[in-house]
Amino acid sequence: MTPLRILTADRGDAGRRLDLVLRRHLTDVNMATRTRVQAWIENGQVTVNGAAVRRAAARAALGDVVAVALPVSGVRQAAHAAIAAEDVQLDILYEDDHLLAIDKPAGVVVHPTYRHADGTLMDALRRHARAWPADRRPSLVGRLDKLTSGIVVVAKTAAVHAALQRGMSSRPSEKDYLALVFGRVHEARGRIDLRLGRDPGDRRRVVASATMGAPSLTWFERLARVAAPRAGLSLLRCRLATGRTHQIRVHLAARGWPLVGDPAYGEPRWSQIIDPALAAALRAFPRQALHAWRVALTHPVTRDRLRLEAPVPRDLDGLLTASGLSPSFRRALERGW
Repeated sequence: MTPLRILTADRGDAGRRLDLVLRRHLTDVNMATRTRVQAWIENGQVTVNGAAVRRAAARAALGDVVAVALPVSGVRQAAHAAIAAEDVQLDILYEDDHLLAIDKPAGVVVHPTYRHADGTLMDALRRHARAWPADRRPSLVGRLDKLTSGIVVVAKTAAVHAALQRGMSSRPSEKDYLALVFGRVHEARGRIDLRLGRDPGDRRRVVASATMGAPSLTWFERLARVAAPRAGLSLLRCRLATGRTHQIRVHLAARGWPLVGDPAYGEPRWSQIIDPALAAALRAFPRQALHAWRVALTHPVTRDRLRLEAPVPRDLDGLLTASGLSPSFRRALERGW
């Protein structure tokens, strides 16, 4: 019997060619080169939502259920890759038969890429999934940048993955981030409604515009601020209404509040701060000060309301203490969700 691999197209797949979508999800299958994947499609080995699709250039849509009949040798390679997955410790915040939530540390890549072929969160999840039933495999629901810490939700089946993708993009779901930014944020709360698109001069970067790009909305609330002469520091809670690439980082920078430590969209405003100890601490912070803090969602199977929280990581907590923001943040925590 030919083995079947089933996947659900996520936001990173929407609008992309079918062969590229399959390549992205079959990184554990060594023989899944682009040429072979295109041949599988043309030979009728790939279906989308139950119907065979024979055009490699066909575009995937969010939530599409894609099934590919893999050659037996490909499954053997996938099994070998799973056995070889690195023994990375997972900080599991929640797990049941249908999904789990991980607290990802900063510096860990979520999914294998050309530059990071192993040692990723997905490698660790594949190892963790060895004890799962045969019909279950980990599928990421959204992603975090390498240098962002916090909650990553993982589905165990294609059906749960599709349901979570739909649910996480709806109003009842909440995803809050903590963001430490340079600048004096005077508004207690507000919204940033700017379109986002790829920088035509550098496809790795995203640019904000009032007229060009995809509609993007970020809500923010100021949790704490300190004068930090002459730059100012503010701690914000950001909630995503849309989930674009680099959305929070670009939106905050566009408002004049770049994230501390952001290597792509930040500014070295630590050099303006009079206090030498604080300036040194900000300069030394090794990543963007962004943490996926809290997630609230409706469980796609039990319909229970799940509220998940990833504790503030040690590096960010130390910076909040050094800056004098910690007391105000602790008081904000006491207000709850």
